[in-house]
Amino acid sequence: MMTFEEIKARLSDKVVGIAGCGGLGSNCAVALARVGVGTLIIADFDVIIESNLNRQYFFYEQIGQKKCFALKHNIERINPSCNVLAYDIKLDENSIVEIYKNVDVLVEAFDKAEMKAMILNTVLHYFPQKPLVMGVGLAGWGNFSLIKEHHFDNVYIMGDMTLEVSDNMPPIAPRVGIVANMQANKVLELLLK
Repeated sequence: MMTFEEIKARLSDKVVGIAGCGGLGSNCAVALARVGVGTLIIADFDVIIESNLNRQYFFYEQIGQKKCFALKHNIERINPSCNVLAYDIKLDENSIVEIYKNVDVLVEAFDKAEMKAMILNTVLHYFPQKPLVMGVGLAGWGNFSLIKEHHFDNVYIMGDMTLEVSDNMPPIAPRVGIVANMQANKVLELLLK
């Protein structure tokens, strides 16, 4: 066991990458900043729209802003000692390798299945020893008991692994928040072991 001051001291030199700044990414990043992770490397190309506010860590007056820069601003207000490197980019294999090559842990926080597959394949190919924490199956509401951790070598998947986002099964705050905080909790476990 450790005191909170000891935890912050251990985390102060750690670097965590977060690929995506939406529901999973924004909430996971805020949780990690609150506990004292030294550096967060965040990337997203999207802008905030009103419907994002049901699950993402943004505010009404930030509508229209780039997610990566708005999230950097929000984190700096929460923990000014957290170094946030924000990239306004649509991630692909090459940019993932370049941006996240020096992170201790990488968090996947994409909406689309093909992007999830791309980052998984990229990490397994270029960084097979680097832990990757993913979120899969977080749509809708209820059924919290189905949300679990699944572990495959250095890949940790949080979610129910089945409920995909659709028009009739949207991502909303409770389940998205649970999965994002499970991701943050796994990152802490990996960094503090």
